[in-house]
Amino acid sequence: MSALLAWLLTNPTILAIGAGLVGALGWGFHQRLAGARAERTKQAESDAAARNIADQIDNDIGALPAEAVRKELKSWARD
Repeated sequence: MSALLAWLLTNPTILAIGAGLVGALGWGFHQRLAGARAERTKQAESDAAARNIADQIDNDIGALPAEAVRKELKSWARD
């Protein structure tokens, strides 16, 4: 058993294949994390844009007189 283990650990071909596997797994893990980071960034930009639009709407509604707001809301209410 120890002779087989010694042969595996001293064989350059086996070591190169093992290093290639470890490198490929590391690269795949890195790519997965980069994709998750990109998705979080995309979501944050989308949330910021939606928040900006919501703030603009709130500002527009706040600038209207109360009677105009009631009239506008009546058109959206169900009977």
